[in-house]
Amino acid sequence: MDFAEFSQKYDIQLNEQQKAAVLAVDGPVLLLAVPGSGKTTVLVSRIGYMIFCRNIMPESILTVTYTIAATKDMRSRFEKKFGTEFSDRLEFRTINGISQKILQYFGRITGKTPFQVADKEASIIVKNAFRGITHRFPTENDIKNVQTAISYVKNMRLSEEQIKSLEVDVDKFPEIYQAYNLELRQKSLIDYDDQMVYAIKILESYPRVLEFFRDKYKYICVDEAQDTSKIQHDMINLLAGNRDNLFMVGDEDQSIYGFRAAYPQALVSFEKLHKNAKILLMESNYRSNAEIVEAADRLIQDNKNRHSKHIKATRPSGGKVMPICIQSRKSQYNYILKVAQDCDKETAVLYRNNENALPIIDMLERNQIPYRLKNCDMTFFSHPVVCDILDFISLAMNPYDGEAFMRIYYKMNAGISKMIATDVVENNRGKMALIDAVAESDKVSSFTRKQCRSLSTHFKNMMSESAGKAINRILKYMGYENYLEEHDMDTSKADILQILAWQEENVWSFPTRLDTLQQIIANGCGDNQSNLILSTIHSSKGLEYERVYMIDMLASVLPSVPEPKKNTADQSEINAFEEERRLYYVGMTRAKNELYIFTFGEGDTSKFSKTIFGNQIVTNLKNRNNQETYSINQRKKMLHENNYSSIYINEKTDITDYEMGVLIEHKMYGQGVVVKREGDFASIRFDHDMKIKKISLSYAVASGIVRAVE
Repeated sequence: MDFAEFSQKYDIQLNEQQKAAVLAVDGPVLLLAVPGSGKTTVLVSRIGYMIFCRNIMPESILTVTYTIAATKDMRSRFEKKFGTEFSDRLEFRTINGISQKILQYFGRITGKTPFQVADKEASIIVKNAFRGITHRFPTENDIKNVQTAISYVKNMRLSEEQIKSLEVDVDKFPEIYQAYNLELRQKSLIDYDDQMVYAIKILESYPRVLEFFRDKYKYICVDEAQDTSKIQHDMINLLAGNRDNLFMVGDEDQSIYGFRAAYPQALVSFEKLHKNAKILLMESNYRSNAEIVEAADRLIQDNKNRHSKHIKATRPSGGKVMPICIQSRKSQYNYILKVAQDCDKETAVLYRNNENALPIIDMLERNQIPYRLKNCDMTFFSHPVVCDILDFISLAMNPYDGEAFMRIYYKMNAGISKMIATDVVENNRGKMALIDAVAESDKVSSFTRKQCRSLSTHFKNMMSESAGKAINRILKYMGYENYLEEHDMDTSKADILQILAWQEENVWSFPTRLDTLQQIIANGCGDNQSNLILSTIHSSKGLEYERVYMIDMLASVLPSVPEPKKNTADQSEINAFEEERRLYYVGMTRAKNELYIFTFGEGDTSKFSKTIFGNQIVTNLKNRNNQETYSINQRKKMLHENNYSSIYINEKTDITDYEMGVLIEHKMYGQGVVVKREGDFASIRFDHDMKIKKISLSYAVASGIVRAVE
């Protein structure tokens, strides 16, 4: 059967670049496939072509995928296109699946029993190693950081010296790493990364095993090659051998898993690693409209460590790529609330980190608006910055809390020594507030005495403030922000915590609300039928949505690393910044028809947003500062004038009439009465279920959701 007959029989329709990829069967081939270019279709068609046109035995074809879900999807798509006759004879495996097969074969020929793979045990061993080395119990955040670092070390095949110089957010990591591996061996266990470590050692040390698998897999196809780590590339190259019938499909422009040891350099240097290598391109994007494709291509061209290619639109113009110019992050969440209330089409809200979703989740839960959530981990709640701020609040509520005091006494910029802190906790025994006890001690300096008296006043004032003001006081006036800066700690967690705090009337209720929010996420929140999807950009990779909003596109969030200085930056700095740009690019290319990006003015907006919108952000900022509040109708008109017009948010709305006792009409909940008013927020009891809901008046009134009933 020739290609024409094959295409007709199985209804295969390909463009010229896709066809060239399907026909490239022999030798090393790198296929660079831009987002939405149909790479899975090409991979499946190519396997069919190899079997039906080239008479290659299915058993000799190995297809490597990144996840187990992808292996199932690939097999299912092959069966749907070509039937079940050959699908059971094909191997679709993850790299861990191949590694385990190598370990089992080695065990059979040597009589040795392979170690069991630790699953839940690995997490327990991490906790044991952490506690044994640091002498403290690990938080969920600690465990995640250690596990990420361990996986990175093993995937990058780092030496002992490299491990010692590795920068990770874990104290004494080399010692923890050593203790972890020792306990694994003592219990005859390996972790999932060890599967690859031991498998490649076997292939390198036992020619008989290597030849067996080289003879078995004469053709190797690799999907999502940009996400493959160094050890995975090394193993695949070993298996390919001199025959080198290696077909790698990927796109270095979509490599966003550097923290998991993704190794896009293998793609960039593919021609150097493989003799007579072919580089093929698939540049046609079938997902997004022309405006989105053109903007995304303009952004990614600034990366230098890549092959020369362009993402090209096949769909016509008619979509939207728009900046939403706002004054604050709060305005951003109010805007998303409006989107959620009127969400009549598939809409994704994408963000950098899991914690960026917390203010939105909190807001949607308060307003009982359905949403879908893709993967939100719990590490925010146990992050050191979050725990510290909660300890400040705990000490304000209970000035005699010795445990909280001992955790933060040295973080208040008051020069309190450990000896003094221990002394007041052990000897004060509830006589006076601990911070006052330090101030009264004759063993402290005049500076410490003065600072502690000031701190005492701050602690007392916190109790009569809103939670948002209290956290602002902790950061700005109680020394904690200085501590974060001096120790080069991530301040973004404090920013998110303060945003959440502004929703609470007082500091007493805030810890309880955080606990509630943590439980909501832990118990699995969201509605799978909702049109509104909340997702990190990482979790959205490979997916597509009708409409996309990219939130928190701030200079400190994405990119989260400084832009490299010309002529002085080292390669690691360049690589880190280029991965940040790739992450932004992946977020953009999830959108099919509408893409909205929040901007915050020239100084705070992401550099990548400036690349896309140019001087438009600066112009819009000046317009916003020089003009009065836009009416709702004016903003709607601006929204639809053209594809690149901006949306403005202005919070100066007259809400003076909405005091306690005022009757209101809510578009969703019907009639109700204001039972409490605190600044911008009103607590309203609705007639239909007599439940009280707390809403932002400025937003609800400005958007027409709420009106007073005469």
